[in-house]
Amino acid sequence: MKLLCFSDIHNNARAIDSLVERSAHVDIVIGAGDFCLTHEGLENTIAQLSAINKPAVFVAGNSETGEELAAACQPWPHFHVLHGNATTIDGVTFYGVGGGIPVTPFGSWSWDFTEQQARALLENCPPHAVLVTHSPPKGCLDITSRGLSVGSEVIREVICAKQPQLEVCGHIHESSGQLSWINSTPVINAGPTGLEYDLIAP
Repeated sequence: MKLLCFSDIHNNARAIDSLVERSAHVDIVIGAGDFCLTHEGLENTIAQLSAINKPAVFVAGNSETGEELAAACQPWPHFHVLHGNATTIDGVTFYGVGGGIPVTPFGSWSWDFTEQQARALLENCPPHAVLVTHSPPKGCLDITSRGLSVGSEVIREVICAKQPQLEVCGHIHESSGQLSWINSTPVINAGPTGLEYDLIAP
């Protein structure tokens, strides 16, 4: 199964056009949040992405809420918006949690969750699923331009406990387009350019 993973497109029409074109050559598209900029332009971005005619799994970032993303995607039933729940496509289970985890320093516009809230949202993640989160796990693709490690302890705990086939995230632009590992789980910070990944079932 070939995946096209992206994040943090922030209304970038050129990046979206490229993703739409590349989606013709994959099986499933994964969007790991921050489709718009501080809640502005989401509907236009999703409408542009609607040219993707493959199944897609999306989580909200901290720039849009899960409710806003679900409403924008409602006309396109092949777009699956996840937040503390799962969907299964072609025999592969995807589990998603959106938002900034832990709480960001950006203020009230940012859609954020504490680590305690994230633990509740992630508790039903099944073993060996494809995990999609906006925020990265602690200590993996989470270093800011100021050298700070700002990833989520709980996301890392879940990866270690549930051993997902793949973790797709975004949020930290400095790590976009990179792949790393936590134990046997590959971790992709997808970025707006997008990364293709061949998923081989365990």
